[in-house]
Amino acid sequence: MNDMNGNDYDAIVIGAGHNGLVCAAYLAKSGMRTLLVEARHGVGGTAASETFAGATVNICNCDHVTFRTTPIMEELGLAELGLRYLEVEPSQFNLTWSGGPAWASHHDIEQTIDSIARSHPTEVDGYRRYLKTALPAVRLVFDAANEPPTVGGLTRKLVEHRGRGAATLLRWSRRTAADVMRDYFRTDALQAPALLVGPMVWGISPETPGSGLAGLTYAMRHVGRLGRPVGGSGQLPATLQKAFERAGGTLRTDTKVSAITCEGPAVRGITLDDGTEITASVVVSACNPHDTFLHWLKNPPPQAHGLVERWRNIPHADGYESKIDAVVTEVPRLRAIQEAGHDVDLGSTMCIAPSIGEMHRGYELMQVGKVLARPGLLANVPSVTDPTLAPEGRHVLSLETLFTPYAHPGGWATSPEPSRWLDLFGQLAQPGFRESVVEWRAMTPDRYEREFHLPHGHATSFAGGPLAALHNANPELTKYETDVRGLYLTGAATVPGAGVWGASGRNAALTVLRRAG
Repeated sequence: MNDMNGNDYDAIVIGAGHNGLVCAAYLAKSGMRTLLVEARHGVGGTAASETFAGATVNICNCDHVTFRTTPIMEELGLAELGLRYLEVEPSQFNLTWSGGPAWASHHDIEQTIDSIARSHPTEVDGYRRYLKTALPAVRLVFDAANEPPTVGGLTRKLVEHRGRGAATLLRWSRRTAADVMRDYFRTDALQAPALLVGPMVWGISPETPGSGLAGLTYAMRHVGRLGRPVGGSGQLPATLQKAFERAGGTLRTDTKVSAITCEGPAVRGITLDDGTEITASVVVSACNPHDTFLHWLKNPPPQAHGLVERWRNIPHADGYESKIDAVVTEVPRLRAIQEAGHDVDLGSTMCIAPSIGEMHRGYELMQVGKVLARPGLLANVPSVTDPTLAPEGRHVLSLETLFTPYAHPGGWATSPEPSRWLDLFGQLAQPGFRESVVEWRAMTPDRYEREFHLPHGHATSFAGGPLAALHNANPELTKYETDVRGLYLTGAATVPGAGVWGASGRNAALTVLRRAG
């Protein structure tokens, strides 16, 4: 097994979430002898699916938009390994707690505008103005995300796009997301849903300075196509695993890392919690940077001492999102969607948003362990489009709730909050829907910490755009390399950010291969 340098492997990747899988698969495909280690019993992390009450449920939301804006599926041959997507149209129904009919987000611009015109005609002109500004920026972001960010690379992308979108990225990145939305829309109905799937999903207030790029969320659905893997979100990491192993990679699950070891200026390898040492000239951590630098990195070389101290002074955020998985006998039919004349059995995600003011208040309440009376909700019934997910005569309801604090008075195990969220959602649906719930569970921040190794139930996420990637206070999050030779990062904390995207894993692998070459 040892190479000419005496190493056990050429590369070790820590963490088999979807970015770790992508990175490992590219390294193995390039000919590097690659070991992928995962602390849990299976791969995928929060992009995985699992069985609950006889149904297949997704650990997080099943809507994939950004992944298919990358070349990963084609380059790794995932379709021939069984990955198939179901298109979801419309991608989302948008409604607010303040009332009024829902409107639908479609991939097609004119279909979306037709829906807005029926429900909120005074907002049509604003939506057209918004798209004129936002679409070029989204196209630039998606294109730039498909290679490691460099000044030269971004300059080339700007030339290819004739500079379109750059001014918007720069201008919006300096503003609040709330102010961006106020520039184009006058009602909660159009302002709030974008901010729920933007800043609230990022765990911040829409009034946070520098959050303006969250305003791109509507436009992203017109550039990328929303789809769901047949068999649940977990089919993506499952086929990535197949691609990795087909390329000759070695996977070890139920394997916990206790140390990343160094020798001189370079990484030496890893030590497992049973004391086993495994050596490689390349180690890629697809895990939380705080764990990587503060808990695992042992005897770092002098040039990395500043890096370690910098991360010691970076506070680790708490988790802020919960998710209910429920097996139900009826598909929920929300009155606001019916009143707008939409087909309520499409399985589209239903975005139920508080006002901007309430979102900001919810952020403040989260700091003292409380939840809004009417929180942000993202609901869907993926078994409508994919009946294989639920037993016959049943459906699966996914209900995400924001903001939900990690530090909740009395703890989450005995809290009445999750049941209240189901009741709130039921109040928007047909009479008797709450009684149709057969069995349910709540994935709260403490469970994400306990079951998915997310400290405080939170995965550090990179929220900036391509311009932020060039001027970041923590350059290892945007360059994927660290001050320890041979030690790299990938994952949600690194550019281009969170969600099921995969670009970070691919870019980290390309960086490793460029350095190795």
